[in-house]
Amino acid sequence: MASAETAETEPENHSACLVQLRNPHVARMKEDILYHFNLSTSTHDLPAMFGDVKFVCVGGSPSRMQAFIKYVSSELGLGLPGEDHPNICVGTDRYAMFKAGPVLSVSHGMGIPSIAIMLHELLKLLHHARCSGVTAIRIGTSGGIGLEPGSVVITRQAVDACFRPEFEQVVLGRRVVRGTQLDAQLAHELLQCSADLSDFRTVLGDTMCTSDFYEGQGRLDGALCSYTEADKQEYLRAARAAGVRNIEMESSVFAAMCRACGLPAAVVCVTVLDRLEGDQVSSPHEVLAEFQQRPQRLVGHFIKKRLAAA
Repeated sequence: MASAETAETEPENHSACLVQLRNPHVARMKEDILYHFNLSTSTHDLPAMFGDVKFVCVGGSPSRMQAFIKYVSSELGLGLPGEDHPNICVGTDRYAMFKAGPVLSVSHGMGIPSIAIMLHELLKLLHHARCSGVTAIRIGTSGGIGLEPGSVVITRQAVDACFRPEFEQVVLGRRVVRGTQLDAQLAHELLQCSADLSDFRTVLGDTMCTSDFYEGQGRLDGALCSYTEADKQEYLRAARAAGVRNIEMESSVFAAMCRACGLPAAVVCVTVLDRLEGDQVSSPHEVLAEFQQRPQRLVGHFIKKRLAAA
């Protein structure tokens, strides 16, 4: 089949009401099985379970997202101190989901394919639950470019490996391109919140999203490598000159899908190394553990201020 490129039209200007889906077939389904969550519209009362959700925070590992929901629950005074938050996705080990009041915390695994599957089902879950006024935030780790390890990057827009603000996917043999701009007002609000947390640096910049951890990010330490240190440095410096401040593997599809469904979204990632200085993460475990808490603290502070203002 011949390949052709399709640039999707801009999403409609949805109000802050229900989460919108851009798939007319879903409305005609008698039952929607969210297979990788082990949830279903026929066996679960999704509006009762999730209808009050206002903040959806996603990140790579189940343990990190469980730690986040415990932290947010404590910060917001939800439930009893030390109360356990069970995994809602019982019966599957694909993803984990935790809830505390209006906050939903979901793991997405590693890389674009894994988070894309999760997002399809998460967006449908929010739609079926009739959630309104939802804000989505990805929290995670990344490699920085010219930033001190431990710096936090709030993403302005996700870009591909050629520094374009696009997410490209092949659908029925055709290339479909979606924009990857994130909500500017939300990013600015998060940046303002960071001023209250003075023990680490927070910057606003573009995030490069790749489909690979090694060659795709210009590392020299993978099983395959066909370029030199000089080649790598030239590429990374070109990325920085283009506005890229960090590299990870999920932001482009996260930005594209949330944007297509009218969901305000942000990406907040801590840098665990400066890629201009090396390729391997060498910080001690306890230092990395503290680094990983920084996006959680910033997003938790943001949620607390949002709820207080409301």
